[in-house]
Amino acid sequence: MDSAECTSKRQPGSGESLHNSVGGHGVDATNLYRLRRFLCYGSEGATYNTREPSLGMESALTLIQLLEDGKGCEVVEEIRRFGQDGIAVRSNPALFALAVCSQHSDAKTKQAAFRALKDLCHVPSHLFSFIQFKKELKDGMKCGMWGRGLRKAVSDWYNNQDPIVLVQAVTKCKHRAGWSHQDLLRLSHMKPANEAIALINKYITKGWKEVQVAYADKENSEDVVKVLTYLEAVEKSKHSTDEVEVIHLIEEHRLEREQILTNHLKSKEIWRALLKDMPLAALFRHLGKMTADEVLAPGSADVAAVCERIRNETALKKSKLHPFNILLATENYKRGHGNKSKLKWEPDGQIIQALDFAFYQCFKNVEPTGKRFVIGVDVSASLSSTALGSSVSAATAAAVMSMVITRTEKDAQVLVFSEGNVTPIVLSADMSVTQVTAELVKIPDGSTDCALPILWASESERHVDVFLILTNNETWFGKANPAEALKMYRQKMGVFSKLVVCGMTTTGLSVADPDDRDMLDLCGFDSRAVDVIHNFVLDLI
Repeated sequence: MDSAECTSKRQPGSGESLHNSVGGHGVDATNLYRLRRFLCYGSEGATYNTREPSLGMESALTLIQLLEDGKGCEVVEEIRRFGQDGIAVRSNPALFALAVCSQHSDAKTKQAAFRALKDLCHVPSHLFSFIQFKKELKDGMKCGMWGRGLRKAVSDWYNNQDPIVLVQAVTKCKHRAGWSHQDLLRLSHMKPANEAIALINKYITKGWKEVQVAYADKENSEDVVKVLTYLEAVEKSKHSTDEVEVIHLIEEHRLEREQILTNHLKSKEIWRALLKDMPLAALFRHLGKMTADEVLAPGSADVAAVCERIRNETALKKSKLHPFNILLATENYKRGHGNKSKLKWEPDGQIIQALDFAFYQCFKNVEPTGKRFVIGVDVSASLSSTALGSSVSAATAAAVMSMVITRTEKDAQVLVFSEGNVTPIVLSADMSVTQVTAELVKIPDGSTDCALPILWASESERHVDVFLILTNNETWFGKANPAEALKMYRQKMGVFSKLVVCGMTTTGLSVADPDDRDMLDLCGFDSRAVDVIHNFVLDLI
């Protein structure tokens, strides 16, 4: 079958429909946006929640309807695009949707789904999750699982990878979601595409001793030698009791923490070796442990080296980390103890200063949307409570979002509001997050009225593309319903504005009109929320 038969493209401009490249009918705009929201954060509705969603057939009704309407190939292409473009803030919804498509009775849809597997499953954990979703769907859809299509897709996932990339992946993540590489190779009947893949296959299914026997006296290709050398390093690190040898193996072969035995991770010197090539995001996660274990001792050369890495502008730009991610890492470190563990540490002042520098530097990582914003911060009640899904207060989260938007967008106005009171405020580029937070909470008074920023823009005849309302858990309103106020504003100003209402400390919110795809509610505020808002503003979901 020609691969073009299952390729679909978005119409240029509004993105309101998908058209099959061979002339099929487009996907209804409402269904398209419901599908996109499901793929992005796991719910077809207009509400993003920081709690992980429960995925099942009942939560993917639009997906099922599109498949029943014969739009399977278009759906698969949309799933594939989300995986490649990094639009999804959670990986599981798209993997679940692909699993559903791969179980569908339509042959073209199934084949397209299996071809898209390589574009969605970037790491073994994704592949294991996909397989588990297929297993869970098997009984509900009354169909088999390990047919020819799945066997080939799984085999191709292993066979089409660079051998070194594959051996690194399978030694870092050996099992997840109840599945292992050994399970998948056995059930897929995988036939290795080359000698290096065959070596990895034997290592997974038979173990290192069998590999040593099989390859000891053979004349091996360059790729096989590279894989053998790497596997030997991994195995030596697992069995060696010599700390110096393990450190040498880490440094020479760039082994990562997941490949090192827990017992070795008690060593300060081994942590120092791992630290040299540790990605920034991982470094931020482990700052507390390394401080607690005195790997990062006050005034030491190790602290200086870590601070230099954290301050490295090139590395920060390459990481693409959002300022809010850095803020969370900073607050977690300053707290001095783990969230759930008994681990405790004394935060290092130099590291905190370096993280503070990284926070402001990462404002450069935020891409402007080119939209006109009004950010309304509800100060009718205290914003001191911790935002759900994060470790910072609602006030701090509101401050960061206000700073990000005003520093990256050319047209943005911040308002603080409570019942009967709307006050525009000016945030200068040199203000710190502490100063901005203080500015936002100067006048807490009155009751909540989330329509006020919209009414203010209407009375001021200000053209606004996006209203972002930041409140705690109080989203009730006065005389005007925010959704209705937005519709009246659109009609008056001739601007089809979007509305985002974020209840940062609530688990339930229902301000957005579920039938209006340009309204969105957020419950809580975590690192994914900033990406959800960005995607929504750009009309991607």
